[in-house]
Amino acid sequence: MAKTKVVELVALACTEHDGLELRNYTTTKNRRNTQGKLELRKYCARCRTHTVHRETRVK
Repeated sequence: MAKTKVVELVALACTEHDGLELRNYTTTKNRRNTQGKLELRKYCARCRTHTVHRETRVK
């Protein structure tokens, strides 16, 4: 059987822009340690402020 990957690549999208999914950042996440969706405060160039960025899938 093939092993599943523990560390996965995720994208972080700004939550202030509802219709647009602005994927500003990419990062890795360990699925064993972090069960839920990742949320970080990062800088959004479109808002020009620090906003909450939530985990989305990488295309």
